[in-house]
Amino acid sequence: MAAPAPVAGILPSQSIDALVAEGAIAATAPLTRDQMQPASLDLRLGERAWRVRASFLPGLGRRVVDRIGDVAMHQLDLTKGAVLERGCVYIAELAERLTLPEGVCARANPKSSTGRVDVFVRTLTDHGATFDDIIEGYQGPIYLEIAPQTFSVLVRAGTRLNQLRLKRGRAQTLSVRSVGVDLDAELAGFRARRHAGVIDLDLEDGHDPRDFWEPLSPRRGELLLDPGEFYILASKEPIEIPVLQAAEMTPIDPSVGEFRVHYAGFFDPGFGTLQTDSVGARGVLEVRSHETPFLLEDGQTVARLVFEPLTERPARLYGEDGSHYQRQGLKLSKHFRPWR
Repeated sequence: MAAPAPVAGILPSQSIDALVAEGAIAATAPLTRDQMQPASLDLRLGERAWRVRASFLPGLGRRVVDRIGDVAMHQLDLTKGAVLERGCVYIAELAERLTLPEGVCARANPKSSTGRVDVFVRTLTDHGATFDDIIEGYQGPIYLEIAPQTFSVLVRAGTRLNQLRLKRGRAQTLSVRSVGVDLDAELAGFRARRHAGVIDLDLEDGHDPRDFWEPLSPRRGELLLDPGEFYILASKEPIEIPVLQAAEMTPIDPSVGEFRVHYAGFFDPGFGTLQTDSVGARGVLEVRSHETPFLLEDGQTVARLVFEPLTERPARLYGEDGSHYQRQGLKLSKHFRPWR
């Protein structure tokens, strides 16, 4: 009798642990327990990065390191720490590398804390024709394109800017949910200050938010988005991710307006649920307008959540070991002290 086909879906933490044990996920330094999330793995910067004059995709038949040689301006030693300047583009090697088994592919996304400081990151692999999506059976190194948009940032080898979600087979979309914006509050959001200092991305609760952000109090439940400005807002509705599902917030949807919402799109199983005592948690929205001003209204749809199944219940749920964003409302990244 033939063995049943493996269940298709997103792999939970215990399956990622098994891939690490099998050598399908390896690293230059041992992986740590706190890298493991309920349905994703935090990735770490390696020892080297390059300032490049242009973003690129390696394309079929080419390695990332070969393309770096074509566009590199200078190399940075991340073991000593380095400031990545706003408005510049960098490529960094990651500490982890992959030897994915047959039937397993992956998708990467910025960590929530990365998106909330307006650092745009995308994952590259050798021979890759797209950003962030890693093909079934990929074997090789992983790289990260880093483009700070508003703030210059200090990083080091080991800094975690993105995360990896692994999938088996072709999981079907279970549902799609619209997400509205909350502009009906005395403090409804924050706008980034353009000429602020450097943010140390390994320093938690270590920056005064007033040096980097200005508060927003919209009138009549409306907010005018200025082109080129960066905003932190919150969802109108609480978000709940069932324990057997994970979700991704789609970053760009031209049908809801000429702006980008949510650079960091992964929501882990258990977010906002009774099981993790975080009922009522909101989604934090990282918003940037495009070429024209755009008027947002309270409750307006600004993004959509796409839900996919897990192959099995994760060994632990979002927030069970503590999280900076558990039970969150409107909240800046973990690098800042609470707004007073």
